[in-house]
Amino acid sequence: MSEAGPVRVAVFGLSPVTRERLDSLTRTVRELSDVDKLARGLPGNTHVVASVHGRVRFQGTVTGTRTVFTARLDDVPIAGDRADVLAELTGAEPDEDLVAASVTYGMLFAPLSERGWWRGVRQVAPDSCLVIPGDGPARAVRWWQPPEPDLPMSQGAAGVRERLREAVAQRQPDRGRLSADLSGGMDSTSLCFLAAENRPDLLTFCWTGGSAINDDPLYAGQAARLLPDAEHLTVPDTDAPPVFSPPYWAVDTEAPRAATRGMNAIRFGIQHLVEHGATRHLAGHGADELFTGGAAYLRTLFLRRPVTAWRQLSAHRALNSWPLLPSLTGLLRGGDLGAWWRRCADDLARTTSPSRAPALGWGERLPATPWATGDAVRTTQTVFREVADQVVPLARDRGQHEALTALRSAGPVLRLVCREYAAAGLPLELPYMDDRVVEAVLSVLPHERYSPWRYKPVLATAMRGLVPEVILNRTTKGDCEEPVDRALQEHVPDLLDLFDDSLLARRGLIDPDRLRTTLITPPRTEDVWSAQLEATIGAELWLREIVSRTTPLSASAGPARSGTGHQRRTPDLEETP
Repeated sequence: MSEAGPVRVAVFGLSPVTRERLDSLTRTVRELSDVDKLARGLPGNTHVVASVHGRVRFQGTVTGTRTVFTARLDDVPIAGDRADVLAELTGAEPDEDLVAASVTYGMLFAPLSERGWWRGVRQVAPDSCLVIPGDGPARAVRWWQPPEPDLPMSQGAAGVRERLREAVAQRQPDRGRLSADLSGGMDSTSLCFLAAENRPDLLTFCWTGGSAINDDPLYAGQAARLLPDAEHLTVPDTDAPPVFSPPYWAVDTEAPRAATRGMNAIRFGIQHLVEHGATRHLAGHGADELFTGGAAYLRTLFLRRPVTAWRQLSAHRALNSWPLLPSLTGLLRGGDLGAWWRRCADDLARTTSPSRAPALGWGERLPATPWATGDAVRTTQTVFREVADQVVPLARDRGQHEALTALRSAGPVLRLVCREYAAAGLPLELPYMDDRVVEAVLSVLPHERYSPWRYKPVLATAMRGLVPEVILNRTTKGDCEEPVDRALQEHVPDLLDLFDDSLLARRGLIDPDRLRTTLITPPRTEDVWSAQLEATIGAELWLREIVSRTTPLSASAGPARSGTGHQRRTPDLEETP
């Protein structure tokens, strides 16, 4: 907290800024718009609240890992970082249109993922701040623009290295031990070597096992041998509760969880870390969204450097077996983002998946969940068309838009992940989602950032000399889908028990018979409903938690059963084995 005359600034969250530095920044503020510069100078992951001459400004992070919600109470604007708290204060009801969209489509993408799950409670976009003037309605004002992606790899990677090093160095626990995932992948391994610069006694955590083709543990073992002062905690995935296993629960009521299959394994991992003295944990979540992308950037690249675009398209075609004509069509066709959302709405009426065209447009389109009712589908189509009427690209460069969409879609999911860790007593830190790290990566030219010939080239270049070459040169990614598919089939009876007397079914959003048929039918390789199942589970648990907090147990959705674990449980989270 800092004060300079009529200006007050408070920073909440993780930031290494000293009181003296914040005082210096605060003295430069004359108007609310001056907070733009102050916020851009803050490393870390924080909320910033400022008051200038009685006018208040409130903002979170540019990826939505920290966000701002607003509502009106007795015609007075209020704001906070928890939508469910504002909903309780104002008597807001769940937004069942958004629940329908989640059940019908699965994980929702930005900007739909940034819509509040409670009617009357609005989420402020991550690139905007909430301004409360004191004598009128609150309004959202966009303050952040993505950087122009114009830096070559050699220059941009140096900035990424420094921002990541700074982000990891500032995450030292005041007491206890610093722990970190060491999966063997480039993301988590890079964080471990950066953390060991300041904390050589780091505690690393690695699941072993998985499918027969999962080579993550092999690479994790090689990395661990090069961190001799660290303690390495390895846990067989067979020791953890299988994915999709009961009990099923929701940690809070801000929003449904989109990722639900590994909740109990995550809790198991957190308990192990806490028992070994961990008080702060590093994870590489968000790195996939930050360092990898599709080929959408080729459209913008073609308009500027057609020869380079053609060469890279040829490489993408060879890697993904894309046919020539659809690839050329995608490269040449401009297309409108609103039109893409309308096509998504139209595709929901199809009984089969849309044709897998080359990923040169605005994103992949999916069919409706097999168990979504006609009412749920029609509601979702209406929601998508409302988005189409208002949506605008997040950046002029198509690749930059794709990156921001991925990051801002992951932000709300990871926000709930962090809260689950915190509730279990172990704060989770995600350095890849820090504003300054994101800006550094987005400054690199997209065709170098997403080169089809290299895996995560920006991160690999940035970490060269710090992380072993065997990790940076790795071209594979661990595969855990085989045990996931097997566990899903083993726990079909538990999932059917969960959806017995379903609140979603009571609301006419899912067809229990079609859900049963889908679950007991052996999956096919072309099925895409596994992620949609997780979203459906999340929506069901969310509604049950809301009912359990507002209704006596005897009148709630049904008695707690040992198979489904409807009683409230202590939360958990971590990489799923």
